[in-house]
Amino acid sequence: MNIIWIIVIGFIAGVIARWLTPGPNPMGFIVTTVLGIAGAFVATFIGQSIGWYRLDQGAGLVGATVGAVIVLFIWNRIAVKRQS
Repeated sequence: MNIIWIIVIGFIAGVIARWLTPGPNPMGFIVTTVLGIAGAFVATFIGQSIGWYRLDQGAGLVGATVGAVIVLFIWNRIAVKRQS
């Protein structure tokens, strides 16, 4: 059940992160939400590693959104380098 919760929160966080991320966003909705889910997993892993979350807890919406924004930022930087 924890994985399903992370995916749902990651989906919502991906939508919010896409809205918050400045600049043109050439990727589609599906890719953005997958990156949001990846951000939720990253936020959960980091939060559990530093003690913010127990091992049976996932990241909350704010943590997942921050993780998704970080993943989208890194993704956009990689995409810019590939286009150059």
